[in-house]
Amino acid sequence: MTFVFGFIFIFAVQKKGNMSLQEQVMEQMKLAMKAKDKVALESLRAIKSALLLAKTETGSSTELGEEEEVKLVQRLVKQRKDSAAIFKEQGRNDLAAPELEQIAIIERFLPEQLSDGDIEKVVIKTIEATGASGMKDMGKVMGMVSKELAGRADGKTISTIIKSKLS
Repeated sequence: MTFVFGFIFIFAVQKKGNMSLQEQVMEQMKLAMKAKDKVALESLRAIKSALLLAKTETGSSTELGEEEEVKLVQRLVKQRKDSAAIFKEQGRNDLAAPELEQIAIIERFLPEQLSDGDIEKVVIKTIEATGASGMKDMGKVMGMVSKELAGRADGKTISTIIKSKLS
């Protein structure tokens, strides 16, 4: 059942690329309800809830910007990755599995992620441009690379690559 929904989900997201995140989530929630996919529905409700919470925090009636939406979705993915890691560490694979399934669904709302090779190219270019020579320059490089790759790369991956290049 999940496989069928996954196909419909991917098709619908690609087809409706110009919709806001909230509209995409609502559209996917309808499909998940029809498919009776509980994991997808739970994941989508988490995104919807986070969007509504972010809107009320800002206190404005305007929509969130695309950059803010990407950060919000990244935060949801990171929370689930952290939870899954803790559950696996404790030997609770039964609790880690749903978290990993939710990650797969939530990540579909993120821009396409760059490969480690592509991230490494940007890191090298930034190191050369800034003249960074050691770990003392890591913060400067990290800030520039993170800004350039916002939403397309995980901060932990960026950090690991920068450390390997500066040490």
